[in-house]
Amino acid sequence: MVAVRPWSFPASAMPVMLTLAYLYWAGHDVNWVNGIWALVNIIVFHAAGNTWSDYFDYKKGVDAQDTFGVHTLTSGMFTPREIHRLSLCLLAVALLGGVGLLVRTGLPLLYVGAGGLLCTVLYPALKYRAWGDAVIFVAYALLPTVGTSYATLLKVDWTVLFLAVPVGLITVAILHANNTRDMQTDRRVNISTFAMKLGGRGSIGLYCAEIGMPYVWVLGCVLLGIFPWWVLLCWLSAVAAVGNMRVALGYGKDGATGIARLDELTAKLQLMFSLLLVVSFALAGGLG
Repeated sequence: MVAVRPWSFPASAMPVMLTLAYLYWAGHDVNWVNGIWALVNIIVFHAAGNTWSDYFDYKKGVDAQDTFGVHTLTSGMFTPREIHRLSLCLLAVALLGGVGLLVRTGLPLLYVGAGGLLCTVLYPALKYRAWGDAVIFVAYALLPTVGTSYATLLKVDWTVLFLAVPVGLITVAILHANNTRDMQTDRRVNISTFAMKLGGRGSIGLYCAEIGMPYVWVLGCVLLGIFPWWVLLCWLSAVAAVGNMRVALGYGKDGATGIARLDELTAKLQLMFSLLLVVSFALAGGLG
């Protein structure tokens, strides 16, 4: 449980839950068995991705005793071989679950599953070349919403992409906060992240945009009639978002230490924001 980092699972689970709530509100005949199956499977994929990334971060020297974040390997709690083996086992379980869901649905789901597999396996290499943010948006926003739509309806309701943008931006902000904090330690092992390319001030500006834009997006979707008015409940989490921005802006004064927990705070924001949207769509659907 320590190695797979369950606190991070909302990043993958919430897009699926939100898509299910949205499809319910939209009046679709949702296959809930397939929906729950997709939810469990993406969490297993996420666990595999976490351990896979930790293994390569340790081998690359990105994670060391003096870095922030997880210390499952640097502390000696687990050996690299144990984490690698765990990752492969989780990946095998996720692939078996994906094949089972593919049999229940159809060939188009194969493309979503293949995309998820590639994102998981290639993430470490792409992260070291400043593509990590893009991979996270694809893996934890685009693929879950589109895949859940197909798995539960046997067709894709492309309007689910309106959900992918706000939730995906906050999810990407989790990684971006992590990479901004770790710029100095990442630089010494000769990797490149998007945060490093932007620099400290640019990275903090992007972070604030990533957690602020979702509220504007949701409001715009409401005004355009895409979302019901109920979804404005998500604005209740704006207080936490403003608090995160204040923490982020402290980077200029306190450096990495000042944003040491910003990734954790952003993960909590993503959970709060997404849950409020799930409840909103459920209420809007139930009340007609």
